[in-house]
Amino acid sequence: MSSSDDAKPLHRIIRFIAGLAVESFFTEVRVIGGESVPTNGPIIVTATHHNMMLDPVILSVGFPYKRMLNYWSKASLFANPVAAWILYSSGNIPVDRKSKDRQKLFKGTIQALSKGGAVALFPEGTSYTEPRIMQVKDGAAWAAMEYTKWASENSQKAAAKDATIVPVSIVYTNKSKYRSAVIMEFGRPISLDPYKEQFFSTEEGAPRAAVKRLTRRIEQELVENTVNAPDWDTLFAARMARDILWEKDGSIRLDDFVVVSQTLVDLFTEINVTSNCKTARRHLLEYYSLLQSSHLTNSVLSSLPLPRSLDPKHSATIPSRLYTLLILIRDSIPVFIQLPFILIPLLIHAPVYFMGRVGAKLADTEEETQAQNKVALGLLSLLLIYPSIFFFLWSTLWYTRVGALVAASVVSLFAVYHVRMIDRSYERAKQFIAAWRVLVGVWVPRRWDLSLPALSQYMKPKIPPPNPWIDRPLNNTEKAEAEGDVKAPASSTESKAHDALAAKGRSRRPPSRRLVRHVLRARVEATNGLAALFDSLAHHGRDKKVKASAHLAKAHGGGVVKAEAGSAEASVGEGEEGWRYAAEIVAFLKKRGAVIPTLGQGPMEDDWALSSENEGYTTGEDGEEPVWVSRTH
Repeated sequence: MSSSDDAKPLHRIIRFIAGLAVESFFTEVRVIGGESVPTNGPIIVTATHHNMMLDPVILSVGFPYKRMLNYWSKASLFANPVAAWILYSSGNIPVDRKSKDRQKLFKGTIQALSKGGAVALFPEGTSYTEPRIMQVKDGAAWAAMEYTKWASENSQKAAAKDATIVPVSIVYTNKSKYRSAVIMEFGRPISLDPYKEQFFSTEEGAPRAAVKRLTRRIEQELVENTVNAPDWDTLFAARMARDILWEKDGSIRLDDFVVVSQTLVDLFTEINVTSNCKTARRHLLEYYSLLQSSHLTNSVLSSLPLPRSLDPKHSATIPSRLYTLLILIRDSIPVFIQLPFILIPLLIHAPVYFMGRVGAKLADTEEETQAQNKVALGLLSLLLIYPSIFFFLWSTLWYTRVGALVAASVVSLFAVYHVRMIDRSYERAKQFIAAWRVLVGVWVPRRWDLSLPALSQYMKPKIPPPNPWIDRPLNNTEKAEAEGDVKAPASSTESKAHDALAAKGRSRRPPSRRLVRHVLRARVEATNGLAALFDSLAHHGRDKKVKASAHLAKAHGGGVVKAEAGSAEASVGEGEEGWRYAAEIVAFLKKRGAVIPTLGQGPMEDDWALSSENEGYTTGEDGEEPVWVSRTH
């Protein structure tokens, strides 16, 4: 640890408070590859940025060896001496973005690195919610090379001659969900030696070319340790498949989360990998969308004794009304037994949960901001509640020193007790609510269910709006529209208007009771579709090659080929396309705990007979809408 780290008291205080907030909101922050981070010397940390202010919080709290990180701030904020001390002490360094002289632009960065410090950057330039890494800008590479240039010219002033770039990917299991988890994985440290000769060259364009090469190297490391899908549908299908293969929350090891998720993304990227992949993907997306609309999750439904994998040749069934009532009674008992132990902490923390919901609603269309708001407003609530409890207890002990110690200990133990109890209670509460929704949905008359035409808008996943700060490539039509050469086709205008209207209607979700039967049937169809897909993959064995990310193909016995010019893969990493054997993928997922459903089980028990209306449900051929059928005995 450098000596420069010792002069940042505010940074330590902020990191301590932020650590408490992180521990309260997330179940775990798993750090992978931290042993590769240099313990001292100048480093530039390049991190992914998909969750607003929580990213620097997570990075600072979980960074190995507790090294102090310096973040970029506008140089104009440092004009006032008092403000400058606060900013420096809390871990900020000035960046003069108006300067065209890069040595002046990165003056604060060079000073921090020359003292052996650590500078943390977010090379994507903005926080966003997209299915993949959309952009990695050149700022981090320019800063690294400009420091290298300065260090070579001022070797007597530099703590170490060269800085090292440390890429780190921050991945959230669900970045806006309370009590989810975080994976912070460090990539291979990047030496600047391979880029120095070209950067120092006097040849025109050579420094910029060296920076571009370094940026691509940074991008490659970030991509390899994150989940990247070509589009939202592929990502949603992979998420739904993962939730079915690992039904319980937390059943997938965090060390395997990224690689498993990317394997499933790769599997669903090529929709014709098997003859039934397209059908499986469609069923997974419909189930995912219905879960979104009904406020249910597959993990909660899987905790109820509901049908799992039925023979696709039979109509899907739903539980009988009597059996559903027994489910509710069963799940109600542990909730009421545990209620006395959690009631007081729940009541005291009620303002925190309420403010968290308010914070989420303030950023309803910005997923990358929701968790930040939840944590910030929740933390402010706690800063009011806990001191109030402390002073109340202290006053009952006559404001003595021993009383202050006792009051502080009680408050601390109370906070720990709340965190320990909330996970178990939270899961039981979700099961109870899900059981109640299933009960109501099954007991209400079938005519109250949404009709298929009304249901169609809820069978397509809700896609986050595009981020305006992302530099996304335009297709030829969009380029012509932007340049004013052509007008948008009427069909395009009508389509956009229809999408806006659908989004407006989608925001008014129907009561979950009108969706329950649809959700239960969609669950069976998604499970069957996934079972059929894996059955086909197993049947092909080692003869079938499946498209894969190049780094996964290399790591798991597959192969790589050069990507065609202009392809999506050519812009990331080394421009390679990978493949893996189907049998290897199936074995890989099973080894990591996947419970792959099987076909041909048929109806399990008489308890899973149709409800009293004797309605059934079947699906049409590939690409067709679901069909209701009525059965009589």
